[in-house]
Amino acid sequence: MKLLSYILSPIFVITFTLILIVFHPFQWLSFNLFGVKGHAKVVDALNFFLVKSMLIIGVTVRVINQYKIPEETSIIFVSNHQSISDIPPIGWFFRKYHPKFVSKIELGKGIPSVSYNLKKGGSALIDRDNSKQSIGELIHFSKRIHKNKWGGVIFPEGTRSRDGKPKKFAESGLKVMTKINKEGYLVPLTINNSWKIFQYGKFPLGIGNPITITTHEPIKISSLPFDALFKKTESIIKKHIK
Repeated sequence: MKLLSYILSPIFVITFTLILIVFHPFQWLSFNLFGVKGHAKVVDALNFFLVKSMLIIGVTVRVINQYKIPEETSIIFVSNHQSISDIPPIGWFFRKYHPKFVSKIELGKGIPSVSYNLKKGGSALIDRDNSKQSIGELIHFSKRIHKNKWGGVIFPEGTRSRDGKPKKFAESGLKVMTKINKEGYLVPLTINNSWKIFQYGKFPLGIGNPITITTHEPIKISSLPFDALFKKTESIIKKHIK
């Protein structure tokens, strides 16, 4: 299997990179000609092709959702974080809720398509070494989520779990988001297996490991004090990590 990964990995990397490069000018055109809504359609298509490109290394994505996610209100998706491969599936499968991500500021520069989308699409770029900047950015981000009834996506671990074992959740970012979106809903997500794509490091890639995203029951943010909401969310997510 690892021998096959040496053959398939370069094909996937080239394909993935080309998709990012090709969609970059289309993002620019759609944003400047048609605004935020036009740009969102292009980003949806980008995420679709990025998800499908993972089939090259035998990676499928399945979303398990037994619950109806409320509409016409702000949604905060809270998830564990296993690899960069978590991002396109959330963007594609939850596109109905216009997901915007809380990301580290370094991703806002130099990456075709990704950096442009984060800067123009309404996401938050936080400097983890600057608490004042981070809190200010999260406040503005949370207000955008509230105003536009978007879905905000946050990974409370802060960084990726490279072996699938969850790290301790940090509460500060989620606390800001819930405070400003009290009438919205929090939706816990559990991601499994995406870490296996990078189980050997950056190269070769792990192949044939299906990713699952489990959607848990939406929680009305105002229904619980923050501490109870945070503990319940963390417990639900981690309980379903395999």
